[in-house]
Amino acid sequence: MRSRLPRTACLLRLVALCILLSNTAAYFGLTGREPLVFLPGPFSNEPPTGKAHLKQCEQMNLTRRQKRLCRREPGLAETLRESVRLSLQECRYQFRNERWNCSLDGRGSLLKRAFKETAFLLAVSSAALTHALAKACSSGRMERCTCDDSPGIQHREAWQWGVCGDNLKYSTKFIKKFLGQKKVSKDLRAQIDAHNTNVGIRAVKSGLKTTCKCHGVSGSCTVRTCWKQLSPFKDTGRLLKYRYDTAVRVLSVTNEATGETELAGPRRHGQSLRTTDLVFLEDSPSFCRPSRYSPGTGGRSCVKDTSCQSLCCGRGYNTAMRLTSLSCHCQVRWCCHVECQTCVREEEVYTCKNA
Repeated sequence: MRSRLPRTACLLRLVALCILLSNTAAYFGLTGREPLVFLPGPFSNEPPTGKAHLKQCEQMNLTRRQKRLCRREPGLAETLRESVRLSLQECRYQFRNERWNCSLDGRGSLLKRAFKETAFLLAVSSAALTHALAKACSSGRMERCTCDDSPGIQHREAWQWGVCGDNLKYSTKFIKKFLGQKKVSKDLRAQIDAHNTNVGIRAVKSGLKTTCKCHGVSGSCTVRTCWKQLSPFKDTGRLLKYRYDTAVRVLSVTNEATGETELAGPRRHGQSLRTTDLVFLEDSPSFCRPSRYSPGTGGRSCVKDTSCQSLCCGRGYNTAMRLTSLSCHCQVRWCCHVECQTCVREEEVYTCKNA
């Protein structure tokens, strides 16, 4: 009997792992369970020709259904790669002064939990994919979509005037198909992940604005053409960071009217949980020391008067001197360039102690 117990335990763990992977296979980018083995190189403005895009699709960590969608659309593979680059870059920037700095080390373990950081990864990944798809449509990198279909704007005229709107309508429709978003599951974790994914999509939508351009003789506005344009992704990243800072801890409740399970959190300022709130289940670890969730903060650079105390978790910091080169004594020369000298400056650098 003793020899069978370990085998049974191992079998149960294997089954649980398979269930976990099958439920999360549709995630993508920073929330994909596989390692990010690909990162984009130079981003081309033209869709790949021939069968080049088929090879790109096969090289990516996608589900069978996602690869099928990828093969159908030349240009999608590069757009997916661009969205990963965009989300990773913005995540690292927004958390550059935080204990958790969006490090990929420990990402797999982090994604198995329902922390605030997991919520941000879900939101920024879906936001980047929505943004990149809308931009790819308007720039002509996708074959199955083009400019947004705002009333009064004909595609041919839009291209002529250079006012092709970002196609957010197509983007949001496609991402739900790509991520396999269907009827919300009764599983609490699945509900939370779906909610945070939608928060990212809504963040991109909130940055959609109408831009207009006048056409006429001598600058007169005889004809005015308007189109939809997305805000820079850094604005979306800033909004999602605010949602992270104000994230809501939730639990599952049953709606007495419908009998369905819903997410619920504490009422704040007389308001219940909003569709724009990032939500989480568990308190985050401190991220101070190396763990399965992060490499810790030892050796991280900090700013003496602002971030060192928090970032270094009370362990103190090391001070070192380094020489930096910078432009100085610049003068404008006729015509028309600026000449500068190179100056060397000594400055202090602060890094968190390991112990």
